[in-house]
Amino acid sequence: MNRRIGNSNRATPNGRSSILAKIRKNIKNLDDPVREARVTDRLSRSPVGLIPARARKAHAKQVDLFCEQASKVQTTVTRINKIEDLPAALAEYLRGRNLPKKVRMGNAPILEQAGWDRLADLEISKGPTQGDDPVGLSHAFAGAAETGTLMLESGADNPTTLNFLPETHCVVIRASDISGDYETAWATIREKYGKGNMPRTVNMITGPSRSGDIEQTMLLGAHGPRALQIFVVEN
Repeated sequence: MNRRIGNSNRATPNGRSSILAKIRKNIKNLDDPVREARVTDRLSRSPVGLIPARARKAHAKQVDLFCEQASKVQTTVTRINKIEDLPAALAEYLRGRNLPKKVRMGNAPILEQAGWDRLADLEISKGPTQGDDPVGLSHAFAGAAETGTLMLESGADNPTTLNFLPETHCVVIRASDISGDYETAWATIREKYGKGNMPRTVNMITGPSRSGDIEQTMLLGAHGPRALQIFVVEN
């Protein structure tokens, strides 16, 4: 026998209007020019938040910290000397995990400089994924050493689908783009796009997708990639 359970507390359209009217009535100073000036001032200054002590290091130490923090959250990290070393390093990573040598990536300038034609057995396709690609390759415009977090901007040359649909996500980041903290990363993107402008999406990625919702047991790949591999380009 099927039973329909109703919610007697659901607000009717009239009830909802009444609730919202009471909220509006009790909010004070909606048109307070002083408060408006404070908000405008804060937005114009882009104040910097608290920076953890561990992030306030020399740049070389920040890069080391980034790799260390990323490794703590089930991420593998490979440091390469130059972008031309990427194809061989990626092929070695795929071979070591028995993954097919098929990679989908965007057209980010740094990826275009890698020289993929020097590795004939690596099959490269470009553009957004439909979910049937085993490995995606993206470029991160910034990294925050304090947590080992990658920051990726969306765009035609860096499709966001590559961040979520392939089971294995590989990301390239220049060591020079790693900073100690989030505030520096956000300042970088404001400088690139101009204050008040942003790309459509900025994804902040810390480790592979994981969830502990079921019996507090950690499950990788719950809502996205099962594995995250970072290539840090030193020069």
